[in-house]
Amino acid sequence: MKSVEIKPDIFWVGAIDWGIRDFHGYITQNGTTYNNYLIRDAQVTLIDTVKHDFCSVTLENIKRIVDLSKIVNLVINHIEPDHASSIDMIMKLIPNATIYISERGKKGIERYFDTSKWTFRVVKNGDTLNIGKYTLLFLETPMLHWPDSMVTYVKEAKLLISQDAFGQHIATASRFDDEFVECHSQFELDDAIADYYANILMPFGQLIKTKIADIVKAGLEIDMIAPDHGIIWRKDPGRIIQKYLDLANNKADLRVAVIYDTMWHSTEHMIIPVMQGIKDEGVDCRVIKLRASPMSVAIKEFWKARGTLIGTPTINNVMFPSVAEFLYHLGGLRPKGRMIGAFGSFGWGGGAVKEAYESFRKMGLEIVEPGVQVQYRPTLDDEQKCYEFGKAFAAKVKEYHKNF
Repeated sequence: MKSVEIKPDIFWVGAIDWGIRDFHGYITQNGTTYNNYLIRDAQVTLIDTVKHDFCSVTLENIKRIVDLSKIVNLVINHIEPDHASSIDMIMKLIPNATIYISERGKKGIERYFDTSKWTFRVVKNGDTLNIGKYTLLFLETPMLHWPDSMVTYVKEAKLLISQDAFGQHIATASRFDDEFVECHSQFELDDAIADYYANILMPFGQLIKTKIADIVKAGLEIDMIAPDHGIIWRKDPGRIIQKYLDLANNKADLRVAVIYDTMWHSTEHMIIPVMQGIKDEGVDCRVIKLRASPMSVAIKEFWKARGTLIGTPTINNVMFPSVAEFLYHLGGLRPKGRMIGAFGSFGWGGGAVKEAYESFRKMGLEIVEPGVQVQYRPTLDDEQKCYEFGKAFAAKVKEYHKNF
């Protein structure tokens, strides 16, 4: 796709990756974009690069605007390879450019490339660079979501180039939020925001609140936010900022996600009475089978719901492998503000439900116990117990939801 002018003399020069489906283990069902930006000013400045596979794409976009030899500054907000793995190819073409980067970013980039011939200027929080009619302000955002991370604010344009913050994994011909909603829907965009936040930024809620507070305190006027993935926020950038504050404050829907897997369908047969109990308590319910769904979808649905029930059969006295994998991955995301419980089936001896509750305790989630276990296929009495368990769990979720 050709370059797009997003502000006077500021251009999107990135690439669209329509085909990617595995993003370091995160399944990107809708592809993604690698966004970077060129400022045509007295000092021509490139902000971020792209994944190495798409280097030729960004170079062609840049050439449509300026000769490569005119680029004197390269700002690197984030050194993750999906944004920085083409730096060496680009620096071969602009060897005299100065790289503006955080201290941790410089140390990290030296582990990837031979930087001995490159010129660096290490910037700190609050440092500025005047490039002509525009002034760049650098704001460090460590651990959002790498230690090196920073954002760049273009003062005169009221533009925040936010690296991975406020992004989404969507491959789309639309470059802006209003264009996307017109062609697709607000629901689809909001779902992509939740998916991205849950799978990447969930552990950093407190940091997100702190950094947004810092931006507010600094009095920065923002009328456009340009992230390194997905669409650019021009119609209402305040909406995505508020959305992130809501997510960081553990906002969720009054819903129960039932996330499960099954071996010989006994656990699966428990789903219907559990779900009916939830619905009869007046709470929405969504069911996700792990081996039939990408892990990232299960994580997203967990995060969107105030309560989650985990269903697992017992194999070798422990949880079913796909359920154990899900809970291990979830634990690393350090979720908060969610209620959880478990149910399951067994043949000779139990163990899976007990192990699931041990995982919940390690995560520090709000636990509803005991769970429900049945041996072999559920009987009518077992189904009644499942129904009552689902109904009671939903009632507790409703009460818990009032705290948020």
